[in-house]
Amino acid sequence: MRVLVLGSGAREHALVARLAVERDVGELVCAPGNPGIARLARTLPIDLGDVDAVLSLAEREQIDFTVVGPELPLSLGLADRFADAGRLLLGPTAAAARLESSKAFAKAFMARHGVPTARFRICESLDQALDSVRRDEFGVPVVLKADGLAAGKGVVIAEDRAAAERAITDAMQERKFGAAGDRIVIEECLSGPEVSFFLVCDGERAVPIGTAQDHKRVFDDDRGPNTGGMGAFAPSPLVDAALEARIMREIVGPVMAGMSAEGCPFRGFLYVGLMLTADGPKVIEFNARLGDPEAQVILPLIDEPLLPILVAGAAGALRNAPVRLGTDRLTGVVLASRGYPESAESGQAIHGVDKAEAIPGVSVFHAGTASRGGEIVTAGGRVLTVVGRGGSFTEAIARAYAGVLQISFDGMQYRHDIGRKALAHDA
Repeated sequence: MRVLVLGSGAREHALVARLAVERDVGELVCAPGNPGIARLARTLPIDLGDVDAVLSLAEREQIDFTVVGPELPLSLGLADRFADAGRLLLGPTAAAARLESSKAFAKAFMARHGVPTARFRICESLDQALDSVRRDEFGVPVVLKADGLAAGKGVVIAEDRAAAERAITDAMQERKFGAAGDRIVIEECLSGPEVSFFLVCDGERAVPIGTAQDHKRVFDDDRGPNTGGMGAFAPSPLVDAALEARIMREIVGPVMAGMSAEGCPFRGFLYVGLMLTADGPKVIEFNARLGDPEAQVILPLIDEPLLPILVAGAAGALRNAPVRLGTDRLTGVVLASRGYPESAESGQAIHGVDKAEAIPGVSVFHAGTASRGGEIVTAGGRVLTVVGRGGSFTEAIARAYAGVLQISFDGMQYRHDIGRKALAHDA
């Protein structure tokens, strides 16, 4: 089977690395890819925002099956275009992808279908949003979310009213997130540990493929601004069989049934971001794709061929059987450029990746990298994810940071506490 993976980040590198060793994968193509992916697959330049160009590429390359990594092409209707052309693709339609591309849609959808989530208000104007926080509708801290896609950075947890007003003004008046901030969602701030829950869906059925816990804040001890993710560990020790069954019954089941009832059945990867509150699991957000950096730590734990699962999801033919997962523990540490998440330096030479990868149990996934004059340089905010694998979280963390210490580039920043929350659960 000729397989196309769309994207250029560490998530896509992890997908390509997994698919590259599978028996049923013939030629593997990634567009646009990155230097790390280029060692495993043929890479082709493409503008993922141009859905017609992506479809033309798939037709030209005679691709049998396409897997979409990032959210943008899905929100623009890539799955719809492929379906119209009779080409097999794993990813939701634009209507179904609104679970991620519109926070307002997702919250209203959950309200319609009884999916547990935080109390909220959708604000269409600056005055309406400011009035909500000034009336202390949800107290403080309060959560403010840009409605549209904002590369994982459109969420602010405001500790007081002044911070909330600044965040609202930044989004709706200063347009910090562009059109994504034309509407905002204001929510009560839930308390409890966060868990990422991942599934492959075929429009009717949803099959769990793993859990993880992400680290969103840029600095140690969960300080500083939110980022796209500074690291993750898997599986989450907080999700046992009973909790998984409850999540499937109270959240995933109603989501799948609700999407079908509204005429947009969900096919593709579904990420459910959960807060485990005293009242039970509640949805923080949905993604219509694999998370990053979570993909880098959950995909290696799937203990059976991945391609047949993905193809079955795209074809509406998933088995009602659990996906086998291994018993190892994984920890992934993101190496970011100086200034991230507000800005990012590019063009800094990266050293030591080969030394890191030579350590047993260590993998390095490229994200914001580029080739220049025979060397690999930085080309974005999140540059690499270094993943350690072991029989315990202690071992996985030690291996990940052993890999990190082999790598250097000017301005490199990373958190030193990724996975620490899991150590209490080591056997």
